[in-house]
Amino acid sequence: MGRRTRYHLAASRVHKWLALILGAQLLIWFASGALMSFLPIDKVRGEHLVDREAIATIPPNTRMVALETLLTQANAPIEAIALRMLDGRPIAEVVTGKGVRLFDARNGAALPPVDAIQATRIARSAWKGADKPASQPIRVSAESPEYRGALPAWRIAFADPDHTSVFVAAETGKITAVRNGTWRLYDFFWSLHIMDWKNHENFNSWWLLTFAIGGLALGVAGTILLFMRWPFRRARRNA
Repeated sequence: MGRRTRYHLAASRVHKWLALILGAQLLIWFASGALMSFLPIDKVRGEHLVDREAIATIPPNTRMVALETLLTQANAPIEAIALRMLDGRPIAEVVTGKGVRLFDARNGAALPPVDAIQATRIARSAWKGADKPASQPIRVSAESPEYRGALPAWRIAFADPDHTSVFVAAETGKITAVRNGTWRLYDFFWSLHIMDWKNHENFNSWWLLTFAIGGLALGVAGTILLFMRWPFRRARRNA
């Protein structure tokens, strides 16, 4: 066997392996894209289980603290002030350069960060179902593929069939994320789709770029070969 023959055999094997790898990734892209398109987005977000959009109105005739009191209590330059209800109490959410602080909107008293008991009440009050399953609060202090919202936060894990978790920011008491089994399935296929198997968020990696270019080249080459083998070209040659 000559050197040129061995070279062609080696090149042919490499080409087959590249085509196999690219084909497998293309199959993963198509399958994951089809599945993600099939899953209802409201079920992925847990909107059928948890109401994150409900807004409790401040009772009429509620006496509010003077703005000057909040300016003094914040002890930092204020960027924004929002009045809203939190866990049945009117509060003032004050945004400063140092972060967010909560005050009682009636007397201006500083409120501590949301604790586990309060976070559980907030999550359970947002639960839509008539029967509320048991829940367990877990403190979250670091980001993970499942949660990248405000920190620290409380993860209220419900014992429902969908293993729903409601995340409540300790700083503001707001529900920042809802995760369930459908979301986790969606997120798994999303990680396969963008080829970020660790953090599930980077779709600008060299892995994805390389395979995307390879898939494009494979598609262009296949189109050219299809055109070269098209029946009308054979008929023209025979004529």
